[in-house]
Amino acid sequence: MNEQHFAIRADDGHEIETFAWSGDAKPRAVVQIVHGMAEHARRYRHVAQALVDAGYAVYGSEHRGHGEWAQAQGSLGDFGPRGFAAAIADMASVSRELRARHPGQPLVMLAHSMGSFAAQIYLLEHSALVDAVALSGTAALDLLDPRISGWTVEGANAAVPQPQTPADWLSRDPAVPAAYIADPLCGFALTEASLFSVFDLGNKATADVAQLRRIRAELPLYLFTGDQDPVNGYLAWYEPLLARLREAGMRDLSSHVYGGARHEVLNETNRAEVIAQLRAWLDRVTA
Repeated sequence: MNEQHFAIRADDGHEIETFAWSGDAKPRAVVQIVHGMAEHARRYRHVAQALVDAGYAVYGSEHRGHGEWAQAQGSLGDFGPRGFAAAIADMASVSRELRARHPGQPLVMLAHSMGSFAAQIYLLEHSALVDAVALSGTAALDLLDPRISGWTVEGANAAVPQPQTPADWLSRDPAVPAAYIADPLCGFALTEASLFSVFDLGNKATADVAQLRRIRAELPLYLFTGDQDPVNGYLAWYEPLLARLREAGMRDLSSHVYGGARHEVLNETNRAEVIAQLRAWLDRVTA
């Protein structure tokens, strides 16, 4: 697998730190990975490897306030003055760049956790830019909002039996939380303004079925998660999102819940199964 590291220019001139993973042959389709909060794109290298092996070109970009360049600038955890809206605009800039690099090829977005929240909002304006979207570790934003639900990172381990680290809620594989804690580009806190901009922007829009009808009804959507994921309230905030999308008229809506799995299903003990099922869905929607 080849890896490239470069910048894509955003609508306001910001340089979006981006990684590309590819094989030697022309790809069958393109996957745009959108990472979660307090992590970074290169945590998805193993996913990219599996997809490159299956014939896909894969790209991952860093949200504002995330990644090596943000660390070097001293801005980890800060989306900047435009808040979460800037991160979503950057996703559209990346999509347009990938369309230009791979004309005529299907483009699929794979978004995890906070990235999946961004993708929900992105789709209200930009569903024409992508051919399918997969949401991992996702939830209904208005139900998750910590000002309403009381959710905290500190309380995320509540259902984990005998946790060994503060990050055990991420995965049953002990190597995953250990690597996350040791990674200087993971685990930092968002500024209060940045964190609440996620919910201030998304709560009403993604809770309103009339707004969700702005998404192309024929767009294939695949939601997958674990039933031991505290970010979706152990499915209490996941099922309502599915119900809203069904009510909005989405015609190709798939869901898979992995029993026993925690938040990072792509890093779980059964990650091979999770990635294989993702590949099967990708093969179908890009055929």
